[in-house]
Amino acid sequence: MPPHASSHPADLLASVWRELGAESSSAPALAALRTLDAVPLPSRTATAELALASVASVVLAAGLDPASIDPRRVAVAYRSDRYLRVDGAPPPVWAPLSGFWESADGWIRTHGNYPHHARALRRALGLTDTAGPEAVARGVAALSSEAAVDRISEAGGLAVTVRREDPDVDLALRSTPLLDVTTIEPADGRRGERRSPSRGASARMPLAGLRVLDLTRVIAGPVCTRTLALLGADVLRLDPPQLPELPWQHLDTGHGKRTALLDARSPELHALLESADAIVLGYRPAALDRLGLSPDALVEQHPGLVVAQLSAWGTDHPGRAGFDSLVQAESGIAMIEGDDGRPGALPAQALDHSSGYLLAAALTRLLRSRDGRSRIVRTSLRRVAAELLGLPRTTDVVRAPEIDASAHLARFDVDGVPVVTAAPALPGLTFDAPHAWGSDAPRW
Repeated sequence: MPPHASSHPADLLASVWRELGAESSSAPALAALRTLDAVPLPSRTATAELALASVASVVLAAGLDPASIDPRRVAVAYRSDRYLRVDGAPPPVWAPLSGFWESADGWIRTHGNYPHHARALRRALGLTDTAGPEAVARGVAALSSEAAVDRISEAGGLAVTVRREDPDVDLALRSTPLLDVTTIEPADGRRGERRSPSRGASARMPLAGLRVLDLTRVIAGPVCTRTLALLGADVLRLDPPQLPELPWQHLDTGHGKRTALLDARSPELHALLESADAIVLGYRPAALDRLGLSPDALVEQHPGLVVAQLSAWGTDHPGRAGFDSLVQAESGIAMIEGDDGRPGALPAQALDHSSGYLLAAALTRLLRSRDGRSRIVRTSLRRVAAELLGLPRTTDVVRAPEIDASAHLARFDVDGVPVVTAAPALPGLTFDAPHAWGSDAPRW
């Protein structure tokens, strides 16, 4: 018999609900979480508890029943990349140059899934454009972790030193909100005239009639906007024409959204913003500032807009890029999950997925209770990592059980190509098919 979930998801959900301005969370909802089976994402850290609380936060914000959550479906959704099939084949989720590398004095973690990051990694180590993992391993082994990370970062690549956790750092992060919500009072006292959910919005589609611009990439942000689309929002994802997305990655998180290419400097973007209800930002804060798309600038220009900002390291590190795997490595999670001095990883990219669901919960609540004032909500992968590191953990070595995922998959035809993805983690809902990346026009 599967073990029951601990009380920690309910406690975390109650904390999130308070941060979102609710006077109290639903007592039946919290009780329901305690009766569910544990999410089968075993690890030394409380990945299962974090996943259940994150999904439950959206379920509660949408007015759905947390008692209907299927923990196995949550696990499949969190490990969606493992179940994705495009034309019958699994995609190359991890590129050869993404991973852990032993240095002269420890370990580093690199991310080379995007071609420009892989090129920068090779360039930093003085390698040819075709050099493979063996050459990278030799190059990193000759350097200290600090020297290797500095070289790779200066060349435009992505790498971090694998570190042990620093409890003081995490305690300081946990003293800040997991979901930091700011209400903006317009200087002239005039509130923006924005839509509320349409009268036709149903219990299962509470965001019907609302428009959301999606300026995110990779996993966390797209999971957030995919969830908003699942709840009825009209979501339009915009990508820069010069920065292609990995096609499989969009198919994994693009359900129910339209996807278009548009330069962020284009006047068309602000025309879209004029009739948008919310925007989700997933690029580095410094890059958004340069484009005039910081949350503060957006709410000043578009009163009533709800802005969600997600970053890897938080707004205290505005110029720093990152991914779930890098945050796991630098925060200490990788060493906790490793064995015999070698780093390891969580059973899913749980920082990404949890950030996405938590941000979707915040947006869902804010959009359903809007009053004409702008609001900004922020979180980061690093802040979510601190939350995970503050939850109880085990020292036991655990292995992820095999899940029969057949009942938790969705099947689509995308431009004539059969695609299999994980089904929604939210109970009772069905994904619409993802569109091929960049195949729609940039208009509502």
